[in-house]
Amino acid sequence: MIQELKFPRREKRKAGQRQEMLETALGLFSEKGYHNVSMHEIADEAEFAIGTLYKFFKNKEDLYKDLVLEQCETYHNALVRGMEKPGDEVERLRNFVRTKGELFRGNLPFIRLYLAESRGASFNIKAGVDEKVRKGYRDSLQRLASIIETGMKNGRFKRIACPYYLAVALDSAVNAFLLLWLDAPESHPYPEDPDAILDIFFRGMIEP
Repeated sequence: MIQELKFPRREKRKAGQRQEMLETALGLFSEKGYHNVSMHEIADEAEFAIGTLYKFFKNKEDLYKDLVLEQCETYHNALVRGMEKPGDEVERLRNFVRTKGELFRGNLPFIRLYLAESRGASFNIKAGVDEKVRKGYRDSLQRLASIIETGMKNGRFKRIACPYYLAVALDSAVNAFLLLWLDAPESHPYPEDPDAILDIFFRGMIEP
């Protein structure tokens, strides 16, 4: 019985160590860039022996892949939960715009890392990561398109274009506002009211 109780505690401690290593790596990567950080530096910053770090990750690429995939999965799941909140089609689109803005602004270290490194990282690092990240992105677009399509069927939105194309356009517009805010937050604050973005679409979509 004692051994059964110790095992979950040991696993919980290991999970905590792994998470601490990932968070430390995220901070260093976002500050210095992937290529300018070593495994030894991550271990030192996290105050773990280098051997302990290698028990969890076989090399820096392996650590980076796990970091990106876990962060993207967390981001995607939170975005899906936002879109699935109760409400009509208009309110669910508002939830999408609001949730994506909150996630982006609340995870700046990872956002900066991903934007800086996703195009500059080597092919080996990107292999096995890009497709999984794209799968989550495609899923969120399909869910967004489904909301728009349902709104069309219910007579809430006009059938002005393919629902998927409208989803892509809306997602791109939100991304543009977020990148504008990231570049100049004081000059271009991200709209607190999601309708500031959605009105670009609503004025042509909502039936009077």
